[in-house]
Amino acid sequence: MTGTAPAGPAGRAAVVTGIGVTAPTGIGVEAHWAATLAGESGIGPIERFDASGYPVRHAGQVPGFHAPDVVPSRLISQTDHWTHLALHAGELALRDADVDPAGLPEYEMAVVTSSSSGGTEFGQKEMTALYQNDPSHVGAYQSIAWFYAATTGQLSIRHKMRGPCGVLVCEQAGGLDAVGQARRLTRKGSRLVLTGGTDASLCPYGLTAQLSHGGLSTVDDSERAYLPFSAEASGHLPGEGGAILVLESAESAEERGAGNYGRVLGYASGFDPAPDTGRPRALRRIAAQAVVDAGLTPADIDVVFADASGQPADDRDEAEALAALFGPRGVPVTAPKTMTGRLLGGGAPLDVATALLALRDGVVPPTIGVETPVADYALDLVTAGPRELPLRHALVLARGVGGFTSALVLGR
Repeated sequence: MTGTAPAGPAGRAAVVTGIGVTAPTGIGVEAHWAATLAGESGIGPIERFDASGYPVRHAGQVPGFHAPDVVPSRLISQTDHWTHLALHAGELALRDADVDPAGLPEYEMAVVTSSSSGGTEFGQKEMTALYQNDPSHVGAYQSIAWFYAATTGQLSIRHKMRGPCGVLVCEQAGGLDAVGQARRLTRKGSRLVLTGGTDASLCPYGLTAQLSHGGLSTVDDSERAYLPFSAEASGHLPGEGGAILVLESAESAEERGAGNYGRVLGYASGFDPAPDTGRPRALRRIAAQAVVDAGLTPADIDVVFADASGQPADDRDEAEALAALFGPRGVPVTAPKTMTGRLLGGGAPLDVATALLALRDGVVPPTIGVETPVADYALDLVTAGPRELPLRHALVLARGVGGFTSALVLGR
């Protein structure tokens, strides 16, 4: 099964004109980019609650984020921390794109975001009130604040974007699916789409839910817990935040005289087969389909932003897929998410933002912590520091719990 979008009527790629970042590596595009190039990790001891009794005690957390400073007070009481992060990222993205939504037709603007956990922290607070007291102690906003589509709805309402709106719930892969759907909408008449996503599941309920799938590293050292493609790989660490992007049709951007970070050229998605079928996993097929959808060949891809789950079996599958598509050590590979943790629905949008910045500046950010990847993976993993290269096209990969698999190709 593939989610590859059909060719648009004009055949012109949608462009990203604005980026808003609320991530463990910083708030705002340039703060995030500077920290990423410097290899400055945003992972540390969990501070949003007492995690001392949990097997995972480290995570990526957005530094210096104070919702009352950047989110209207009435929305703070109505929405979860995950939505607060997206509302601010959305404001930053629109400001970065130099666009005033009030100046565009309401029904030609849309919102498509990704989410994995919804408003877990808000939901846990209200359920605690229910269990400790009675239903009268549960706030009315519990009915909407936890919901996966809450962020899409709040962005749509706030900016009066009344075109097609939706949410993709595909764990880590959902961020690429949201951008892929946003691209479809620009081909069907939407001038501008707010897309991407955030997640924030650093609360007892949210962390327990993530522990259930067995992918989190229990190594009690923030510098050694998340080491994808390494002999020491033991899983990954969680995190919060993500990125919101302004995606516009090429015609809309030209009409506004807007610059852009790059083009969304190709997209594909699918699912892993059931483990007992003996069929190969989907990543190689989906990556190849995205390259074809972009009208390119593997030789045209200059850098891969890896999914990098940190689980040895997943790492090996991804390395083999890349070697099959590009040849052994055939393309530089990076996983800057080692500085943030995996951000669920916000992780892939942040990778897209980082890849666009890499294309803009001609530099591949490093995968920190990993000194030497496993030799037989045959990966050209960028580790020691940034690598300057003449970049034209980037491939971003993402996989989610349950077999979700997506790929996105970006161009300068």
